[in-house]
Amino acid sequence: MYVAFEGIDCIGKSTQISLLKQIYPQAIFTREPGGTELGGHLRELLLYNKFELSKKAELLLFLADRAQHYEEVIKSNKNKLIISDRSFISGMAYAKDFENNLLFNLNAFALDDFFPQKVIFLKGDKDLIEERLKQKEQDSIEKRGIHYFLSVQDKLENILNFLKEKIDFEFLTLNARNTKENLHQKIKEFLL
Repeated sequence: MYVAFEGIDCIGKSTQISLLKQIYPQAIFTREPGGTELGGHLRELLLYNKFELSKKAELLLFLADRAQHYEEVIKSNKNKLIISDRSFISGMAYAKDFENNLLFNLNAFALDDFFPQKVIFLKGDKDLIEERLKQKEQDSIEKRGIHYFLSVQDKLENILNFLKEKIDFEFLTLNARNTKENLHQKIKEFLL
């Protein structure tokens, strides 16, 4: 089973994934971008660049990461439990200036039409997101600010609903303000 955690930066995905590592030691844990050697370089380029990328260039670099990630990590482990910090759904949301059908088709191409079967979407309010963003050094995407993140979060929700007509998957939306223990319990139940 391929499981993806979705949500904007600082929302608690990493915390929940680390809790699952204790329960599923045989699972494949990965992330996008950066789940491969090439992906690590692309992640650095995308998040810590010293130059302005065009929106198309940024989209295509994320797609290059996704295609490589599929080839190296997902494809050979389809028969195992794969738990990913983000997936193509975040890729579509962060590329919010492009039309959903175009984004879906490009991602389907990069993924050979193999998509997560379960998605956990952690959602936060403005105050929570601002509070958590202030607690860390920000990369070039995080520096875009709270309004950018709220628009990406809205787009994530929109895409999850859009995908209901495109792929067969289940998703669970959780309030990131919940305690990590409560969230963990709900996630465990969802994954059964």
